Amino acid sequence: MIVRALTLDFFRNYLHLEARFAPGVNVICGENAQGKTNLLEAIAYLSTASSHRARYDKELIQFGVEHAFVKGEVSARGRDFTLEARLGRGVRRQLFSNGVRLKSAGELSGVLNTVLFCPEDLYLIREGAATRRRFLDTCICQLRPKYAEALAEYRRLYEHKTRILRDWEEHPSLLDTLDEFNLRMAQTGALIIHYRAHFVKRLREVTPPIHRDFSGGRERLDLRYETVSTVTDPEGSPRQILGQLLSHQESHRKAELEARQCLSGPHKDDLTVELDGVSAKAFASQGQTRTAALSLKLASREIFFHETGEWPVLLLDDVLSELDQRRQEFVLRRITGGQVFITCCEDVGLNRLGEGKTFRIRDGQLVS
Repeated sequence: MIVRALTLDFFRNYLHLEARFAPGVNVICGENAQGKTNLLEAIAYLSTASSHRARYDKELIQFGVEHAFVKGEVSARGRDFTLEARLGRGVRRQLFSNGVRLKSAGELSGVLNTVLFCPEDLYLIREGAATRRRFLDTCICQLRPKYAEALAEYRRLYEHKTRILRDWEEHPSLLDTLDEFNLRMAQTGALIIHYRAHFVKRLREVTPPIHRDFSGGRERLDLRYETVSTVTDPEGSPRQILGQLLSHQESHRKAELEARQCLSGPHKDDLTVELDGVSAKAFASQGQTRTAALSLKLASREIFFHETGEWPVLLLDDVLSELDQRRQEFVLRRITGGQVFITCCEDVGLNRLGEGKTFRIRDGQLVS
């Protein structure tokens, strides 16, 4: 998969940008706060219709204007595509592929896949469960469009149910709709658990060998998917999981009404990481957690390749400067093949990765 060109209008700090990229390594240089991360964010947006830094699309639009535009010329699966995202304040975004409007963001995953490393990912292991769920969701949404649809629907239902639980004492009639929302959440939740469990199964196969090489053979990494306690086999059929979710909901009904919170469902899932049989979150050093986090990211990249037959576009946002020399060398050895974007403050001699281009960004403009 190759991003050949990118056009931005009023996206973050870019008034206007047009750039053409190399199919190999693209080094994006510049001082801090000049727009390097924004450029990678725009590329990633064309694969997921979401940002790793913004909760709402309106945050991506330049101050003082109402609309932003992102266009990428992409080669993937033996075809050429033009992907477009039109963002506006107070209006729903519009996504296009070769001029045809897409019905959902999940359709982008059928064209462009990206894997993003950013400094925040180095703390993937130490952060709360929400960070690891977001990692799983970002990966699976790109590989399974049905998962993206189920996840969007579950989030919508979760918000409705949360409002019912919050306001039911003041408006008792809201409880009349609770059973319907519970059923629909269990149906979509069963799909989410099924897809997550199978992706974690692939991670368990791919990540440990990478981590073993990364740690010089000194550490053993294990992964475990934690979900709703009544689900006996997360890899089982959604129909089987559905009944177990409904049972869990019923046992927590009174507690949810008293707490006015949604306590049952895959929105509390976690991916637990162990090093040599103990919790990495609780006991691993900073260096060990960084190695484990990078191993997960590299594993997701290899899973994408095995699933699609093409390397996803790799986006390295100022990560190398956060790593010691040994870890830098390991990452650089592991990412040969496919298109790579690397941001850095100075050109650090990354031409050893292969032929490519170096760009310099200053104040939201391409200056060389």
